[in-house]
Amino acid sequence: MKYHQSEQDYLESILTLGKENGIVHRIDVAKRLGVSGAAVNKAVKLLVERGYVYEDGKHLYLTETGKAYAEKVYEKHCILRAFLEKLGVSPARAEEDACYMEHVVSEETFHKMKAFLD
Repeated sequence: MKYHQSEQDYLESILTLGKENGIVHRIDVAKRLGVSGAAVNKAVKLLVERGYVYEDGKHLYLTETGKAYAEKVYEKHCILRAFLEKLGVSPARAEEDACYMEHVVSEETFHKMKAFLD
C-alpha cells in the first residue's frame, strides 16, 4: 500500500489551521506538526509543485485540489476518532490513533466504519 503520510499531515494541518485562524503561516504549521521551519519550507515547495498549495509570500492557501484532498483526509481522521471513541477508547488515545490510521485504512473499511456511525 502506498500512501503519503507527511503530505497528508501537512495538507490536513493547513486545512484545520485555516478553519481555526482564517490564515495560515508556515510557523503555525511547524508548531502544529512539531517540525522545523526548514521542514515546512521543503514540504511547502513540494505541495506547490504538486498543485495542492499556493502562497502569497506570507500565507499558505490550499488550491481546490489541495482542499478536496485535505478534506478527504480530515474526514477519515474524524470518522476514525469517533469510531474509536464509540468503542470506549479514551479521547486522547483515539485522537492519536486516528492520526496514524487515517493514512493506511482501506476505503472499504473506512466506508464500513462511517456507515456504522451513521
